Amino acid sequence: MKLRLDRHSNTPIVQQLVDGIGGWIEHHAAGSGQRLPSIRRLAADHDISRNAVIEAYDQLVAHGVIRARPGSGFYVAVSATRDAQTPPVGMEDVTDEMWRLFQADEGELKLGCGWLPSHWRENDDLTYAVRQVARHSGPSLFDYSTPLGAPRLRQLIQERLRLLDINTQANQILMTGGGSHSLDLIVRLLLSPGDVVFVEAPGYYNLFGLLHLQRVRVIGVPRLSDGPDTQHLETLLSRYRPKLFFTNSVFQNPTGTTLAPTVAHRVLQLAQRHDVQIIEDDIYADFQHDPTPRLAALDGLERVIYLGSFSKSLSSALRVGFIATQAPLLKRLVDIKMLTTISTSPFAEQVVATMLENGSYRKLTERLRIKLAGQMAATLDLVKKAGWEVFYPPAGGMFIWARHPAVERSSQLAERAAQLGIRLSPGDVFFPHRDASPWLRLNVAYASDHRAASFLNSPMA
Repeated sequence: MKLRLDRHSNTPIVQQLVDGIGGWIEHHAAGSGQRLPSIRRLAADHDISRNAVIEAYDQLVAHGVIRARPGSGFYVAVSATRDAQTPPVGMEDVTDEMWRLFQADEGELKLGCGWLPSHWRENDDLTYAVRQVARHSGPSLFDYSTPLGAPRLRQLIQERLRLLDINTQANQILMTGGGSHSLDLIVRLLLSPGDVVFVEAPGYYNLFGLLHLQRVRVIGVPRLSDGPDTQHLETLLSRYRPKLFFTNSVFQNPTGTTLAPTVAHRVLQLAQRHDVQIIEDDIYADFQHDPTPRLAALDGLERVIYLGSFSKSLSSALRVGFIATQAPLLKRLVDIKMLTTISTSPFAEQVVATMLENGSYRKLTERLRIKLAGQMAATLDLVKKAGWEVFYPPAGGMFIWARHPAVERSSQLAERAAQLGIRLSPGDVFFPHRDASPWLRLNVAYASDHRAASFLNSPMA
């Protein structure tokens, strides 16, 4: 086997080896099971280090191109040509349109997604925390987390909740794998097929999917600029007996609106009168500069179950969320968590705890709030000048709920935008029964891209 290696190339030697060996196998020995040159021989023949050959062989083994036989060497994989003989399976064959925003496509502008862009993320503090945990955690890196989650992190969250006037104990906090995991645990435990639940409309489409999966009856409560429409809520409560009411307090997804104190009090009054439990989803709490009243604070966690998360602000990959509620209910939630996942990630929880303790998380969120505030103002100005209607100007956060007066169904806009390499979230996915809507969600963190301005200013008729 003679390979062409260029030491002056920008391509690393290891990658040249991987490409060269892979190409040789494809043209000379694919599927044959033929033995490859030993590490020592290949290194000597090409005057390269044995480590480079070892790394290249390891990569080829990982990709199924070759096989390692301990004590014998490396061989061309007999199955190396099988993939080419099987019908191709595209992403569109295995994912629904709703999940296309989650695909890794660097060329697309995800103007309708629900997370911050990767270039907004700050690596240094997170990398430092990861190294600290890896260096000092020792054997605990290999163990399950405790049923409730890392005690150190729960104590830190307890102190953070006190800043929102939510008084609770560390043993009333259950760590989860993010906000969606928290919702899943609650839905599994508290709801049965045929139950009635209230949600905000528009609201969070992942929640709607979980509820439909549980085969419960989902009723939408209109979301206004200051929170749920309490008059409509009162009318619905006179007709139905819901078990739960799910609501966002701050920077609601997708409208970006925040619960007003008077509305919060009225929601709690109605919940008390009609014996309804409230799920307060507050995963955008850290994007708010000056805290507004939370239902959990006003209620003392008697009727309200409170959810929080670090995934939106810190990292979508670090799935760390939590539930705060009364001990009897928490005990039952722990059972569901242990039965379905056994443990959340102790490593991720220790990373978050480290960043909370050393102050880097607080400073990071302060910078994020400033950056989002500037981007929110710029995007609102852009949208309004382009002739779009804004549901209500948010005081912060990521989302604007907007519509173009010339368009009756935002799904049509999403299709047009997709042709331009822009992914939008049309309004129908934010209603529990996918009602047609002219509204759509815009993520202001992506709106500085020139493609966003070009699309928003283009003729829509």
